Amino acid sequence: MIINPIIKILINHKSIRKYKKKQPTDAEIETIVKAGQQAPFSYQLCSLLLTRKRENIPFEAPLLFTICVDSYRLELVMKQRNWKMKMNDLSLLFFGIQDAAYQAQNMVVASESLGLGSCFLGNTPYIADKIVKEYKLPKRVFPIVQLAMGYPDEDPPPRPRFPIEFSLFENTYPNPDLKTIKKAMQKMDQGYLSQDYYRNANYIIPLQDNREETFNFNNYSWTEHISRKAGQWLDSPSDLLEQFHKCGFNLKF
Repeated sequence: MIINPIIKILINHKSIRKYKKKQPTDAEIETIVKAGQQAPFSYQLCSLLLTRKRENIPFEAPLLFTICVDSYRLELVMKQRNWKMKMNDLSLLFFGIQDAAYQAQNMVVASESLGLGSCFLGNTPYIADKIVKEYKLPKRVFPIVQLAMGYPDEDPPPRPRFPIEFSLFENTYPNPDLKTIKKAMQKMDQGYLSQDYYRNANYIIPLQDNREETFNFNNYSWTEHISRKAGQWLDSPSDLLEQFHKCGFNLKF
């Protein structure tokens, strides 16, 4: 494959959970945010929150960005043009999540080009009400993901990914045979086991429903870990729908 400085940053990406005390400069922050703003967008339905209160930031990172889907700001603009929002909230949120994702990824790449690292916090939507209270957010703003950021104080290896033949499907979506599936699983599992990822984290998701534990740190890896998440957690959307409702979005039709 082709390698250039940008591709190298993307290929070598890793989440950082240990940070140096050094504080990023205002110029670095402005650069990262501006790079984020230049991402592709549908409606520019994304705004950012920032805190530098390190004692309140996960991993004691020096920066915490909260990336929000922001209909409130767009509706202020529309009001000046004598329009009211007619788009249904499900469509609006899909466009907003796309805008937020593109902006957040641009920020990650820009930060790494400046020597910083970051880690996404995926539980953000489930604590939206707490973030609303902390930042005094108006209705129609929804925190979609948080991003801890700073100078890395660790250098973990990049994490494994599925083989390209299990990710790129040309012309038609295939029906993968068992050999292909097992090859993809092995690539993920052997990659994580070779890094002692879960052993170092000292974490195995407990089994529910009286299922017998047959794994230990010698064989517990990504495919079992992700299967336990999706196979045991979040079976009801009610908690997430309630968070959207608290932020002024109606997803009950």
